[in-house]
Amino acid sequence: MKLTSRRIERNRKIELSMTSMIDVVFLLLIFFMVTSSFVQTERHLETGAQVRSKTSSASDLEPAIVEIVEVGGEYVFQLGGRDFTDQAELRKVLAQFDNKSDGAFVRVSDGAPFGLAAAAIQACKSAGFISVSYVPKSTE
Repeated sequence: MKLTSRRIERNRKIELSMTSMIDVVFLLLIFFMVTSSFVQTERHLETGAQVRSKTSSASDLEPAIVEIVEVGGEYVFQLGGRDFTDQAELRKVLAQFDNKSDGAFVRVSDGAPFGLAAAAIQACKSAGFISVSYVPKSTE
């Protein structure tokens, strides 16, 4: 008694459907492309330590610090060890600094006139300093 009506073919070849396999390969390819990260390996990264040459550059110089201090009962501009009473004179000396990209600092003691602080800031800006910072001087 036969339960099936199909004939059994003995020499029948098995055929695989390539369409579904190609679909799976492309899906895997897209998945790995999207989820991968393109990061440089450590041996190709820049080091944090930089080798500096022996020659001095503008950034090796000390920043320009203009102080307004009281000398002999009157307030003066002080740059390094020199005292200036004229804003134009201060500007000429500040113009000779090479490290203008580092900026300048104006340190003002308590009780100094506001006009002198503003004049010192303007002298630094006129001399070509990129940034000028106002720093109150503590009297401690």
